[in-house]
Amino acid sequence: QVQLVESGGGLVQAGGSLRLSCAASTRTFAAYNRGWFRRAPGKSREFVVGISRSGARTDYAASVKGRFTISRDDANNTIYLQMNSLKPEDTAVYYCAAGRSSYTDYWGQGTQVTVSS
Repeated sequence: QVQLVESGGGLVQAGGSLRLSCAASTRTFAAYNRGWFRRAPGKSREFVVGISRSGARTDYAASVKGRFTISRDDANNTIYLQMNSLKPEDTAVYYCAAGRSSYTDYWGQGTQVTVSS
């Protein structure tokens, strides 16, 4: 079982930035596909970005491409989500996820991001 703990959410004005962190309980976090999802109020959870086990491949949702960046610190079993040029429609609970063959075997508890206009 892998525990994932997100941090870094908060309230920010439109156009601002936030960086989310996701720390894993396993020392082999680099062996997992890892990603970020979000659930906006009244909507289904959606994929935001993912990074492959090797780190060679990243996939971004069209809505965040060019504004959000995923990065990893394998030595500390952590991934990050740098979010720039935030928009009110980015308001959501953001979840870290990881898996062996997909991104979704394990989930964090979520961190709230609120973007005011």
